[in-house]
Amino acid sequence: MLKSYLYVILPVVAFLLILTNAFFGHELLASSTDQVANKYSIYVHLQPEWNNSKNILFDVTNSWHNLEKSEFDMKDKLESHNSNQLQYLNGRSYVELKHEFSNCDEEWKPIIYRKAVDTVRNEIEYLQGVQISTDPSVTIYPDIDNTAYSNSKQEIKLQNAYAQFIPICTLKDNTTYDYSIKSNNKDVGFDVYFVPSIQERDDFFSEEDFDYYQNDGCFGLNKHSYSGTCQNISTDSGLLVVIPSELNPWVTKVTIHLNEIE
Repeated sequence: MLKSYLYVILPVVAFLLILTNAFFGHELLASSTDQVANKYSIYVHLQPEWNNSKNILFDVTNSWHNLEKSEFDMKDKLESHNSNQLQYLNGRSYVELKHEFSNCDEEWKPIIYRKAVDTVRNEIEYLQGVQISTDPSVTIYPDIDNTAYSNSKQEIKLQNAYAQFIPICTLKDNTTYDYSIKSNNKDVGFDVYFVPSIQERDDFFSEEDFDYYQNDGCFGLNKHSYSGTCQNISTDSGLLVVIPSELNPWVTKVTIHLNEIE
């Protein structure tokens, strides 16, 4: 009974806070935290040579610490970073479309109504068992292995997989990141690695050259959902998500949360 009430009450509270912010402005409800965030999505359309056309949606939230102030034209930045273009990976073509991606140039602080929405989302996902954190500012997905097929079969599937690089945002030479990732596709597993640069995206398909952070918490193999912490990673580092191209249904959604630790 309590769960039923929460499903109704929490969204109402969040809506009221959003409505208040709409009338009284963002400055009134501004947060004092130095944590800034970037929410964006990447839509990938795999061309027919990937054994029929497939689609993957990456929904990314990247939070980091930034006390510096910078001035820039956000419209120009978003236009330059969000182009729709044909690209190639491991000899096969795909179209990548980014939405609201600023390559760490966007700088805004979380405001109170966003915290309310995140709190509602966190409570619902926690009650559903989708995530295991009670802190709305920290997303932790449970460690769930892919049981649809074996790890050895995953290795074979990943030889012709799709790989996506998600960059981190930091002002430090070396930093630590918490991350959480889940997929809504229960028929395939993903591999995830923290890697030192985007070059590893291509090198993944060459076993001799592929490099990644090998400490505990820096990678997960054949997962449906996973969370970890990777320490001492460099400025150019990022999360590499590798997923087999044998995808059903029409769109597979991968949700990623990245959070820099002070």
